[in-house]
Parts: sequence; C-alpha cells; structure tokens
Amino acid sequence: MAISEVSTQGSWIVVFDDHGKEKKRMGASNKQVVGVAGDFFVALEGSWIVTYDESCKEIKRMGNSNKTIRSASGTTFTTQEGSWIVTYDRNCKEQGRRGK
Repeated sequence: MAISEVSTQGSWIVVFDDHGKEKKRMGASNKQVVGVAGDFFVALEGSWIVTYDESCKEIKRMGNSNKTIRSASGTTFTTQEGSWIVTYDRNCKEQGRRGK
C-alpha cells in the first residue's frame, strides 16, 4: 500500500496510507523523518540514515557521514555528498551519481 504522509505527532511518527487512514506508528525518540517516497520513508537516527516501510519496519541503514538528504520520491531518495548528488533505492543501494 502506498504512503500518503508520514508525520511526527508528539513522541510518535505516524504513517498514513493512500486513503488517509493511520497505518502504523512508532516512537520518534532520536528519529527525524527527512523524506517520504511512495512505499518507504527515510529517517535520520544519530549517525545513521534508515529506511522504513509503511509498517514502520526497518528496511536498511547506512552511515550518514558526509551525507545530506535532499529528497525522496517514487522508489528512491537522493543525498548530497560533497560535490555529488547520489541516488539510492530503499535498500540504500546506490543507483547513480552526478556532479552538483
């Protein structure tokens, strides 16, 4: 099912489905939602970039050293890494890169 929104409400991160209904929630402690794509979302957790599915289950994580999340859309998210814009899939596997 597609994600329509992920929001932080108090101490919770709440995921809404494509019908606007609450799908799942998880604790927001030490987490910051930084991108929402069609079927996953991206959060910063300390020194990690973590992807989650619509049920708030962790998909994959990678270190965030030298990375800034730019956006998430469709099936990918992008980071800026120095002078590079790097695209990753939901499994944190690099899909491509280009100069800034």
